Amino acid sequence: MAVDGIVSEPSDEAATDYDVVIVGAGPAGLSAGIYARRVGLNCAILEKGVPGGQVLTSPLIENYPGFPEISGLKLMEQMAEHARRYVDIREGDEVLRVRSAERFEIATTSGRFSSRAIILATGSSHRKLGVPGEEGMTGRGVSYCATCDGFFYKKKEVIVVGGGNTALTDALHLNSIECRVTIVHRRGSLRADRHLQESISQRGIPVLWDTVVEEIQGEDGVKAVKLRNLKSGATKIKPVDGVFVAIGELPSSQLAAELGLKMDPGGFVVVDKSFRTNVPFVYACGDVSGGIRQIVAAVHGGAAAALSCFEDLTNPYYKRT
Repeated sequence: MAVDGIVSEPSDEAATDYDVVIVGAGPAGLSAGIYARRVGLNCAILEKGVPGGQVLTSPLIENYPGFPEISGLKLMEQMAEHARRYVDIREGDEVLRVRSAERFEIATTSGRFSSRAIILATGSSHRKLGVPGEEGMTGRGVSYCATCDGFFYKKKEVIVVGGGNTALTDALHLNSIECRVTIVHRRGSLRADRHLQESISQRGIPVLWDTVVEEIQGEDGVKAVKLRNLKSGATKIKPVDGVFVAIGELPSSQLAAELGLKMDPGGFVVVDKSFRTNVPFVYACGDVSGGIRQIVAAVHGGAAAALSCFEDLTNPYYKRT
């Protein structure tokens, strides 16, 4: 257990046995729990914090079917309440180690678990700029998801920070919904695919080259950014209504590495269309498996992973080696 910030080793009590253990209680993990239990699998969800994941920080969600307007906190409270009707959600129970033998042996801050299968729904986190004003303005003008929040900035002045595929895709999306968008990139050339660069040029979206954001300014919401040119050292204040940060994601893939899962160069777990990994009876869904970073996609992944797990446990097409 954790005492005064110190995490002790799990107890020597006998492991609790499950058909499948789900790690992570964001939209993907909660969906996996509901579907796994409804097909008859004995399961538990282990969550080191509280259910919800990154969605908890979203002030308003308008693109989740059935909820024209709902806060991320409220949506995840309802999703967690639904999941608890079926499955035990063990909050504050962080996974410390996972070992694969005849069964999977999982050590957590509260004890030991044994399971026939594992579903990883550990999520990811956004890379941040780390500049003054960013933390306090998150959800009030600073966003890490143009698809989620862009609609609120229609006809307003925004910047996209980054130079890769995500940044340019975000800029094109914002431009298509009539935002007045400028790309801010720290280098003198873009890293994105050529067709995206050509689209940016054709749309006339301006790029501020060799430029970084030094500060995000505002009180109740973003009003401006302080920019610095890395070559000249000159600084300027640019009035904006929104800052979209697109400098990458950090997948929570430590457990995936321990289990020997195949990962792409960005550290995201590689899965097939059924959310199976390269290791038998291990599945990954949600943001840790890459793809579209949307709640609906995470829910789909969780459900599909649970159904694949059920199929493999009841009639496996592969065997352990």
